[in-house]
Amino acid sequence: MLTVYGIPNCDTTTKTLKWLDKNKIVYKFHNYKTDGINKEILEHWCQQKDWTILFNKRSTTWKTLTVTTQNKITNATEAIKIMIEHNSIIKRPIITNNKTIVVVGFDENLLQKLKTIS
Repeated sequence: MLTVYGIPNCDTTTKTLKWLDKNKIVYKFHNYKTDGINKEILEHWCQQKDWTILFNKRSTTWKTLTVTTQNKITNATEAIKIMIEHNSIIKRPIITNNKTIVVVGFDENLLQKLKTIS
């Protein structure tokens, strides 16, 4: 089962969900704002992908962090702490298939491959 992690008012998440719906790909949506995210999931993701891929330093949330806090984020452990506290800083969307990350962000080429999974 595919799970799409994101927030509904994110343009990239919305674009991805519309693409999945148009292509009749079944998924479950996990809304960070209402469902949150836990340390175990983030640690599992960081074992699959480098934390720098999952952590969005271009986000508005990143820009609101103090420079001192920003400078502390040099490894997965520190990044996970911030991602739990500020889940808007997680790159969106993240799509998993049975807990394995298959897509980070909107990538139509990778999304096409989901047609064989669902």
